[in-house]
Amino acid sequence: MPESRHQQVSLPINLTHKASLIEQQWSPRVVAEMNDYQFKVVRIEGEFIWHSHPETDEAFLVLEGTLRIDLPEGCVHVNPGELYVVPRGIAHRTGAQGEAKLLMIEPRGILNTGHQDDERTALNNVWI
Repeated sequence: MPESRHQQVSLPINLTHKASLIEQQWSPRVVAEMNDYQFKVVRIEGEFIWHSHPETDEAFLVLEGTLRIDLPEGCVHVNPGELYVVPRGIAHRTGAQGEAKLLMIEPRGILNTGHQDDERTALNNVWI
């Protein structure tokens, strides 16, 4: 791991500020790692694609705005300061009416589109 990442981990990370540095929506950026998990910030607006992660749960913590998570049995609205965990293997689609800023927690190497190759598949392991 490069020295700069160790220095970032030793200082507090302002998640909202880090998310504001992201130029493009739907482009998660890593801000920290813990064991094999990455903490990623992302800006979103509109709807994502339906997908699942058969190998892992996925956690969303809302920093700003309101996150909508569509699930097979309905949708969940997640407000600032709230956390929602999508269980492994459950199909879901995220979205936001107006911009939302999120923290996602997932294992290193997980693609944002699950196992689907899509135009919204983001590069993995990009730090900000």
